[in-house]
Parts: sequence; C-alpha cells; structure tokens
Amino acid sequence: MRDHVIGRLTELALEDPRIMLITGDLGFGVLDLYREKCASQFINAGVAEQNMTAMATGMAMEGFIVFTYSIANFPILRCLEQLRNDACYHDANVNVLAVGGGFSYGALGMSHHATEDLSIMRALPNMKVVVPSDPWQAAIAIDSLVDSPGPSYLRIDKSSAGFEKPSEGGFDLGKGRWIRRGQDVAIIGSGGILAECVVAANILAENDVAAGVLEMATIKPIDEDAVRAAALQFPLIVTVEEHSIIGGLGGAVAEVMAQEGCGTPLVRIGLGDIYSSVVGSQQYLRNRYGMDAAAIVGRVQDALA
Repeated sequence: MRDHVIGRLTELALEDPRIMLITGDLGFGVLDLYREKCASQFINAGVAEQNMTAMATGMAMEGFIVFTYSIANFPILRCLEQLRNDACYHDANVNVLAVGGGFSYGALGMSHHATEDLSIMRALPNMKVVVPSDPWQAAIAIDSLVDSPGPSYLRIDKSSAGFEKPSEGGFDLGKGRWIRRGQDVAIIGSGGILAECVVAANILAENDVAAGVLEMATIKPIDEDAVRAAALQFPLIVTVEEHSIIGGLGGAVAEVMAQEGCGTPLVRIGLGDIYSSVVGSQQYLRNRYGMDAAAIVGRVQDALA
C-alpha cells in the first residue's frame, strides 16, 4: 500500500512544485524514487518528529502542500503538541502519512502497534482521518488530500482488503461505500481488516444471515447519512477496526447513532481497553484479540440471538 501511495505522490510532485515530503529518517527504500525525481521537494528531518512537524507547518503556512512520513505512532504520539498547536490550530496543509497502522508491525511490540491513533487524531479540530482498505484506494486518497486544504491523517495498513479497483470512483472523502448488501446485520469496517468483514459475511450467509458490509474509509468526517441509513435499515450494527474500540471507528459510529436517537443495537469489535502486550504477525494478533472473521461471526450470532 505504501508503494502505491509514494508512487502516486511522486507523480503529483512532478506536476506541482508545492508538494513537499518530509521523512523522520525512515522509508529509504520506499522513498528512493521520490528522492531521485523530486530531490528539491524532499527533506529528511532525522529522528526528530517534533521538529519535522513544526517544519512542515511553517512550510505549509508559506503555501506548500506538505506530507510527513513515519511509522504510525511516531509522527503522532511523539509530536501531538506540534500537531495540535501548530498544524491543526492554524489549519495548515500538513498531511501525516503513517505506515504500519494497527498490528502491521506486530512482531515489534506495543511501541509499534498503532491502536490509539484514530481516536487521538479524530479529537483534533480541522483534522481529516482517512483509512484506505486497498493500495489503489490509498493512491486515490492522496489525490483527494492534495486537493483538500487543511491537515489530514492517512493511515496506511500493511495488509489490504483485496478488492478490485472499480472503473470509476472507489473513494470519496467523507463518504462510505457499500461492498455487500444484506438485511440482517450491517458490518462497518475500514482498512485492510475489511477483508475479515467480507469473509465473516460469507460465513454468515452460509448460516442464513444476510450481512451487509459498509466500508468507511473516511473516519473523519464520517458519513453520517450512511450510518443513519444503516441504523434505520438493519436490526444490528457491528463495527470492526484494528484499533481500540474507544474513540475510533466504533466510537464515531456510536456518536452518530446516539445523536440521531437510533435505538439499533451496536457491537464494537476491536482491541479492548488494554495494551496489546502480545507480539506476533498481524494475522496472529487479529486472532489473539478477537477481531478476525471467526470472532466477527461469533459476535454477530450472539447479538442476533
């Protein structure tokens, strides 16, 4: 997914000299092509994410479209004050490109598990939060963010949902997309873990449960109309995310449903109020923390029962 994003960013940077990419001393192999073709639009800030973000904000306020690049937790948790006070407060065109969302770097331990990033970034005024499910969708999202002023957070996953690129569309900032229709339960997901949602829907279909799957690639601003319509149509809503169940996708959906007075039951699937202290592959951790297809099926069946 990151290769597609950097590839598209390189193409756009060649056309627009305002685009800048700043790395926190990471991604050398991935960024080689960009650095070679757009040398004057590239900066390595070193292992200094706070300075990187402050620098990006200053450049954005001078008219540049700036992207910062690092492993998910580093350009967020290490420099939250700079994001809040500099980038977001000034509504600067600073776009955080974060690789390794969720359990992508599962074997490196909880310091590299990005499981609070969505809730943190959602809370920042002016910040847009985008979680693409596939490489082609991530590349399209880059276009949308370049064309959209103000700060944004693009969370890149090591896995992908495996959907084919449609002939038209596939990503609209702030809009959900139905992947599968149903009437018994609506499963709302984002990121590569959406693949687990589709597998779960197939298993449920074999057990006479028709599950709809709604992709929510933009978590902020969330598609309130799509959430509201799903809550009115389905007897059960289930959210699935490779993230804490507090404040992320599940939290955003719950807020919309509560605000609209929807009485539909909601099940949030994700990491509980715990640290992910176990290490292993991304798939292993999904299984371990109950957010794989089998776990989704079990939670849906229990809720419907």
